[in-house]
Amino acid sequence: MRSEQKIVIGKKVYTRQKLFKKEEEIRKKDAKLPFEEKIKILVELQKLAYSWGNKKDVIVWKI
Repeated sequence: MRSEQKIVIGKKVYTRQKLFKKEEEIRKKDAKLPFEEKIKILVELQKLAYSWGNKKDVIVWKI
């Protein structure tokens, strides 16, 4: 009998199959977000890359 690999994220333990299922659920949820919300998320990621990642060549959109 083959034992399944376990993936630990924070305090939660997932099997590979459950992790992929959870990721798919999140993608479907995110796909339903309004366009404006997606842009706000993108700007936050740009700010994170600029400051935390020391990527000074990153352009942060002004909205």
